[in-house]
Amino acid sequence: MKTRVTDILEIQYPILQGAMAWISECRLAAAVSNAGGAGIIATGGRSGEWTREQIREAKRLTNQPFGVNLGLALPKEELEEILNAICQEKPAFVTVGAGDPIPFIERFHQAGIRVVGIIPNARLARKVEAAGIDLIVLEGTESGGRIGRLTTMALLENVPPEVKVPLLAAGGIVDGRGMAAAMLMGAEGVQMGTRFLVSQECQVHPQYKEEILKASDEQSVSIGLSRNKGLRGLRSPFTDLYTERENRGVSTEELSRMVAGASRRVAEEGLGPDGMNGLIQCGQALNPVQDVLSVREIVENTVAEASELLKNAWKLVRD
Repeated sequence: MKTRVTDILEIQYPILQGAMAWISECRLAAAVSNAGGAGIIATGGRSGEWTREQIREAKRLTNQPFGVNLGLALPKEELEEILNAICQEKPAFVTVGAGDPIPFIERFHQAGIRVVGIIPNARLARKVEAAGIDLIVLEGTESGGRIGRLTTMALLENVPPEVKVPLLAAGGIVDGRGMAAAMLMGAEGVQMGTRFLVSQECQVHPQYKEEILKASDEQSVSIGLSRNKGLRGLRSPFTDLYTERENRGVSTEELSRMVAGASRRVAEEGLGPDGMNGLIQCGQALNPVQDVLSVREIVENTVAEASELLKNAWKLVRD
């Protein structure tokens, strides 16, 4: 399956693995790249030295292109440390979000690194295109983890007519049906997080996967949107307490302290006996995720299903 995304990133299939803090490391990223997609190492909460080591190990595990995700809402010194590691170790591309990527595009380009923007609205899509970004991921509020307010479908309605840079869709996509739908609406690829989270190669705590496998669509909740700090995942005692405090008007600072460290705890230890370790971050497309597959099976099944649907889409219309 060839699109401008596969041409730019030099990959076989236009599928990116979403960056999940404390979860997406070199082994998962390399597995996705070896399967024909593009894996991504997540640097959230990590150090520059950890980032450097992970890039080097991923290069040992795969000779295929992979990327690194950089969240821009980091303290200046931490951001610079990870930036330096990325530019020196030179992965094929970097995905940037949670801030304005424009000041960093030229720096990455000078290092020979492609830049992919994680974009939540049409206004920012136009700005980053004008600044020379290589690709845009339109990430809808159906995504797991940090979220904006616009849905994936709304983004795919609003953005493609306004930009020419190749687009990928993210948020609520876990199979070939979602991929085909996104491509019919103007995307040239997709980014998937939840589906790769529930893979054999993902190193997250087993309970994390188990909770997603037994969850239904109604268990997806968002917290923090009233403070512009939206997070999506599964309902739990942790999310109930957070929501009660959020609605009661507890300060944003106190809510931030509640979340601090939670992503790491739940990824490494599971929910804990009282369900208070944190939020099982995942997207809204939960019902189709029924089993733990290998990364290669996920990639190949998704591409095969999407290709078949796209080839036969004309049959949906009657004369």
